[in-house]
Amino acid sequence: MDLKPLFLAHLNERMAYVEKALAANGFDALVISSGAAYTHFADDQDAPFRPTPHFRHYCPLLGPHHALVLRPGKKPLLIRYAPEDFWYEQTSLEVLWGGTPFWIEGFELVECPTLDAVWEKVGQPARTAYIGNETDRAQAAGLALNPEKLTAYLDWGRAYKSDYEIRAMEKATVLGAKGHEAGRKAFLQGATELEIHYAFVQAVGCLDHELAFSSIVGLNEKGAILHYENKRNVGHGHTMLLDCGARVLDYASDITRTVAAPTCDARFQALLAGMEKLELELCGEVKAGLPFGQLHHQAHLKIAALLQASDLVHASPEESVAKGFTRPFLPHGLGHHLGIQVHDVGGKLAGPDGAFQAPPPEYPTLRTTRTLEERHVVTIEPGLYFIPMLLRPFREGEHASRFNWKLIDELSVFGGIRIEDDVLVTPSGPRNLTREHLPH
Repeated sequence: MDLKPLFLAHLNERMAYVEKALAANGFDALVISSGAAYTHFADDQDAPFRPTPHFRHYCPLLGPHHALVLRPGKKPLLIRYAPEDFWYEQTSLEVLWGGTPFWIEGFELVECPTLDAVWEKVGQPARTAYIGNETDRAQAAGLALNPEKLTAYLDWGRAYKSDYEIRAMEKATVLGAKGHEAGRKAFLQGATELEIHYAFVQAVGCLDHELAFSSIVGLNEKGAILHYENKRNVGHGHTMLLDCGARVLDYASDITRTVAAPTCDARFQALLAGMEKLELELCGEVKAGLPFGQLHHQAHLKIAALLQASDLVHASPEESVAKGFTRPFLPHGLGHHLGIQVHDVGGKLAGPDGAFQAPPPEYPTLRTTRTLEERHVVTIEPGLYFIPMLLRPFREGEHASRFNWKLIDELSVFGGIRIEDDVLVTPSGPRNLTREHLPH
């Protein structure tokens, strides 16, 4: 599919939205910089560069120090920082993009060899907001720095994905699925956590820092650490939890799979099959008009039923949820908005005015409290883990007898389960982007 018409339509849509955002917040124009590189403390080494997300929402140009000037009724001005620098490779846009960039017609392009020249081109426009981290220069230009209300208005709008954004996320899903297939194969052949990570990266065909986020590869008990970052040289695991995704045009996929080796305990394999079934049920319930918190509550009820059926908890689903028995097994939210950022912005907004919609007290880690609408993309990622520190209060508390501690201890060596798909809300219901390319 040709990205050019999709992108130009996307840019027109975004410019119409930014015009409303500026009018609602008392500004005439908006300047967004792609950002400055971050240098590690007391060092001359930069961290891998990640552009300002709001810049990437309007322009796919890579690299630091570029600036966008957005004015209603005018073609966006793109000021490209293009220094003459013998330390790093400097190439034309045509070389970088393998031809004329598909997005270039959407902008008035100016190239500047120095930072001073970039900001001279920005000028000192009145009633103009600024978003980015080059705040010293923006302040010197008299711009309003990262205004909270305007930023919230833009954050709200980023939840509605254009056809261009959906296409980029589809392509990211294709790559992410390739990585997961390679990781699954490596695991079943006895690979270590580090080797599984390498298999994922090689299949995606990128550098580590170009992944959607740092991969989580947990064998056995490490699957119970939600953001496990290590990569042990220990292989032949009984279980693997692999959580990672890819990026295309800086839009992310976010996929998790838990895999059991044939040698794994049959009881854990049955638990895994149960989680697979309920995850697909939850994905099927995604629809416009549904408050995400209600879906999260349904996830707890379904997990409570699975815990009861598996003889792990001796209580009805309703009682388990009411008394918090499910919370140590599922301590995180059911999912989050997905887009340019993996945990995309605006998930806890009540509206474009920036009003905050807090999670309910019983589910404090819920990342998304919004009501789902068409063109939202969210992850659905129920989990069931054996985490000693979270189970300890129940083991020592008044309800200890309601838990099958012997079975819990026997299954704890397998860590936990998380299954995650990326789901688009459409007029006709949910579209599971992940299962189109990774059916298992």
